[in-house]
Amino acid sequence: MKKVIIREKSFDFALQIIKLSKSLIENHEFVLSNQILKSGTSIGANVEESQSAESTRDFIHKLNISLKEAKETRYWLLLFKKGKVLDLDYEPYLANVDEIIRILVKIIKTSSGLV
Repeated sequence: MKKVIIREKSFDFALQIIKLSKSLIENHEFVLSNQILKSGTSIGANVEESQSAESTRDFIHKLNISLKEAKETRYWLLLFKKGKVLDLDYEPYLANVDEIIRILVKIIKTSSGLV
């Protein structure tokens, strides 16, 4: 069940990040747009790739990459918020990425036999 949830949430989050990236481009923040676009969409791409993992170890590895990308995306969002890069409410973005991080950690721990 969590596999389906993380796939949906990471896909929906990627769509949000694409919209945010477009806003950054409109404000001539090209480098910042590129950074968050890469990390924010990579979360779901690696989750999707994990679905074809060759082993449990490979599955966990792919999700660990997703987790790293989610944490990087959280960093960029906090930077944008504190730096007032765009005049918008970053809390929904942060809430979504935090939820994705929690789900990924839970799946990784469960798959690793740590729970």
